[in-house]
Amino acid sequence: MIYYLLYPLHETISFFNVFRYITFRTIFAAITALLISLIFGKWMIQKLQAMQIGQQIRDDGPQSHLIKKGTPTMGGLLIIFAVVISTLLWTNLSDVYVWLILLVTVGFGLIGFVDDYSKLAGKSSKGISGKKRLIAEIIIALFVSIILYMKPGFNQQITIPFFKTVLPNLGWGYVLLCTFIIVGAANAVNLTDGLDGLAIGPVIICFATYVLFAYFAGNVKVASYLQIPYVSGAGELAVFCGAVVGAGLGFLWFNSYPAEVFMGDVGSLSLGGALGAVAMMTKQEILLAIVGGIFVIETFSVIFQVGYFKMTGGKRILKMAPLHHHFELKGWAEPKVIVRFWIISILLALMAMSTLKLR
Repeated sequence: MIYYLLYPLHETISFFNVFRYITFRTIFAAITALLISLIFGKWMIQKLQAMQIGQQIRDDGPQSHLIKKGTPTMGGLLIIFAVVISTLLWTNLSDVYVWLILLVTVGFGLIGFVDDYSKLAGKSSKGISGKKRLIAEIIIALFVSIILYMKPGFNQQITIPFFKTVLPNLGWGYVLLCTFIIVGAANAVNLTDGLDGLAIGPVIICFATYVLFAYFAGNVKVASYLQIPYVSGAGELAVFCGAVVGAGLGFLWFNSYPAEVFMGDVGSLSLGGALGAVAMMTKQEILLAIVGGIFVIETFSVIFQVGYFKMTGGKRILKMAPLHHHFELKGWAEPKVIVRFWIISILLALMAMSTLKLR
């Protein structure tokens, strides 16, 4: 909205030409989302407490987490609100990618909201059935994937990290890949959200990385220089990613150890789904496995744990899954687990960015 209100004034006042630049709008989208989170954060926490919207703790989880029972949850609503408002203010709303990414963010957030509400209503750590949640996620992801596939000029080839000439075209299989990545990313972030600030830290790092990828993909000269697919209009996704970074930093102000509020499924599913969608729209689909490596590791730790448990009749690879609980039970203090996972996430993001030249 600000873009439409102020940019036309550049014809009479040259200063307003600055609103044309994606870099400028990305920075201010991040600042706007950060301020919204900081200003409304304490108020939302107080409202959640007044409504007795408290976290339900798993009975089979680490005993040290029992003290967290009753901590306000569903704080992801604050993140979604800050991201949506900031994106609407600072992006070019004629860009279809903006509306698709907002659809994924709000749609997956709604699924998470229903799941969180079910947990609160049933006073249990179990929400809606996994099958129902998965079906709802697939419907949204499949719809967005089909729109992407049918969009004129959108490149259906897959970009493989470290290889600049290997660009396989899956045809309609690309729709299935898109759906899998969006749904997979949403649930991977959801699995990682188990400690104070553990999920939001890597989320911030991942979206900060995709700020660059979105800007590069949307700039024909930079894309040509780096020999990556050019995606007309993808640059506006940098503004959205900047908004997520700002909102995430604002939320971390209250979610850092010891957390005053948890994001809940409404936050983790919406952020994870949006991350997967951004990866698809910027044509850095496979690279997400490196950028979001922490989420991949956490997910596979659960898969291997469950698989090994079933195959061996009750034996375990880890003390507890997901992986962060394993380190807790090994004696690592919660803040140490969190910060070390953040460090790994930063290293993975740097490695992902290096692939722009290592090809």
